[in-house]
Amino acid sequence: MLVGYFRASGYFRVRPLLDKVPKVRILVGIDVDRITKEFHDRGQQYIQDPQQTKDEFVAGLAKNIQDADYDKTTEAGLVQFIEDLISGKIEMRAHPEKTIHAKVYIVRPEPFNEYTPCEFITGSSNLTAAGLGLSEHSNYEFNISVREYGLVKEATEEFELLWEQSVPILKAQAEALRKETYLRDDFTPFELYIKMLLEFFGRRVEFDPYHIELLLPPQYHRLKYQTDAANQGYAIMMAHHGFILADVVGLGKTIIALMVIKKFIYENGTQTKILVVCRRR
Repeated sequence: MLVGYFRASGYFRVRPLLDKVPKVRILVGIDVDRITKEFHDRGQQYIQDPQQTKDEFVAGLAKNIQDADYDKTTEAGLVQFIEDLISGKIEMRAHPEKTIHAKVYIVRPEPFNEYTPCEFITGSSNLTAAGLGLSEHSNYEFNISVREYGLVKEATEEFELLWEQSVPILKAQAEALRKETYLRDDFTPFELYIKMLLEFFGRRVEFDPYHIELLLPPQYHRLKYQTDAANQGYAIMMAHHGFILADVVGLGKTIIALMVIKKFIYENGTQTKILVVCRRR
């Protein structure tokens, strides 16, 4: 397979069709233009770097796995993908130089000659759920199937040329991919507990106490319940465009409100308009 974009979510959808296929080779491109620009912005010249190519591909794949909509089928498919990489059923390479936009799927036996069945499919479909028409918001794609031996042979030769120029994604990268995503199977009970808190409380647990402390006057004694309330109020305000702050007398509602306002101004600019509604004394 030669594809510009590869998503694990696309691979595991076609995985059941590959049970009897002994070897799958996938050649993908990386965003060479973006990498070149990053180097240029730092005043450096991008030179083909095998390690950079591997890192770019693995980082993109890890993000794809983390961002995939979670369900049991998706998890099982992604685990199968990693296992296929480690076992060698899938062999993957990334081209360090060319921005690959072609999509070519070649199917042929070994040995391959003019008397054996063969086929390649080419067109606009990448190996993604959207490209394969498997997601709710799939793309409109157009592909053709070619079974003429001479054309399949020509496509195979071009693929082999690019394959030789490319950088292998090794089993070590596959193992790292598993360890850096939720596909790990060695989470401790404490880590699962922390994950539950993250999912339940959202960004409130990412609160930086030192940052909020900067919003208080130097002479003011910092109280944790007030900074917690400011953090929670800010999160609610960002989600719903406002919040109600109510409590008994003497707990520092004014201080909490001012921290929220100041943080909002810092993050959104001094021209930001804020409406505060309070009762008359």
